[in-house]
Amino acid sequence: MPVTVAPAGPVGPVLELPGTPASALVPVVRDGRAIGAYVLSGGRVRYRPVTDPDRLLAAATGAFAVAVLTAAVAVLGRRKPPAIGAVTMGPGGWVSLRGVRPPALRPATPRPWWARALRAHRLVVDR
Repeated sequence: MPVTVAPAGPVGPVLELPGTPASALVPVVRDGRAIGAYVLSGGRVRYRPVTDPDRLLAAATGAFAVAVLTAAVAVLGRRKPPAIGAVTMGPGGWVSLRGVRPPALRPATPRPWWARALRAHRLVVDR
């Protein structure tokens, strides 16, 4: 039969456990929650902490937030370089685009009706 003694303070009552050798358990309480227990068995005293689920959840949430932040920084860091190089102003106000390939020429297509009506011709650059 367990014998309990009710002391005042953060240490709970001594609970004698049945069995051989004789053992006793002394719970430790802080702010109304068990934070661990002293186990007295075979002439030795050991402290066994209790895992707090709130602290475990907070630690897991923090680790998840750090992982998401690290992944977001890695994704943003792998952006493609810009399609064109540096845009500079040349002499006389010319705009220079370095690192840009000229656009591909469009295949020859029949002229639209409005171009024929206006007698418009396509601007062709001789190279």
